[in-house]
Amino acid sequence: MPAAPAAVIDTLNSLLEAELNSIFRFLTEGSPYISRATAELRAPLNQMVQANQRRARDLAALIERLGGVPVPPSIQPEEQYLAFLTLKFLLPKLVDAKRLMIQRYENALRAIREVAPAEAIDLLRAHIAEDQQHLRILEKAAADLAARK
Repeated sequence: MPAAPAAVIDTLNSLLEAELNSIFRFLTEGSPYISRATAELRAPLNQMVQANQRRARDLAALIERLGGVPVPPSIQPEEQYLAFLTLKFLLPKLVDAKRLMIQRYENALRAIREVAPAEAIDLLRAHIAEDQQHLRILEKAAADLAARK
């Protein structure tokens, strides 16, 4: 496959960086947030964490197939304090993070729609659809938790 335009690679790398730096990467199986979550929320949170990791792998693989080099993950030391937050505090942050990720993907799609290979467009659309589904779950969980005051 011929190399994609630099703008496409840069845009995909921006999405990869956003996925790699997402707050969702801290919600691992042993995370206190997942263990404290209700059974109804635990499974979707685990699925979102796995989806975040898979989407990062998908983007990195696509970047390589298009002739680019994926960006390495950066370390955010201030995020070490997330372990001290409650799920009630964290859920709205997850909702905001998911909305921002959807916005980034939609912006990326608009920016590269005319020059990107169909494979890239299809991947971005699939990620948007998945994130929209996750957002609905998170919004419901946040509303349910807030209602339990």
